[in-house]
Amino acid sequence: MGKSLHPITNWHQYNKSLIDRGSLTFWVDADAMDNWFHQDHYGRRGRSQRYTDQTICTFLMLKGILSLTLRATQRLLDALFALMNVPLCAPDYLCVSKRASTVKVAYRQPSKAKVTDLVIDSTGLKVFGKGEWQVRKHAAEKRRV
Repeated sequence: MGKSLHPITNWHQYNKSLIDRGSLTFWVDADAMDNWFHQDHYGRRGRSQRYTDQTICTFLMLKGILSLTLRATQRLLDALFALMNVPLCAPDYLCVSKRASTVKVAYRQPSKAKVTDLVIDSTGLKVFGKGEWQVRKHAAEKRRV
């Protein structure tokens, strides 16, 4: 290997950019929390389904966006909910595996840009770049850099 075409001269800024790659904001809307579990008997005879279709869809979207396994996605959601002190739990990976064929997951493939905000609201999981969710939430005219 030869010398780099663009040698790094500002190591402080370079190191900070490497650290910032791992920055992610995770939002959970109150309506989404209310619709995470079924409130009444759902389904046919037998045990009622505990999680709504939206919950399973959100789980599968998160799995696809972050390229995780079912078990890793379950662990990630449980860890995030614990950190956020939210009274929710992730569906078991076996439950998601069984229900994946009955839930239609429709999401656009995220761009290659940096994902900074994952938002779970009453319509499901949303993926945004830097500041997009805040602009939509607070109705600002345009995002300014």
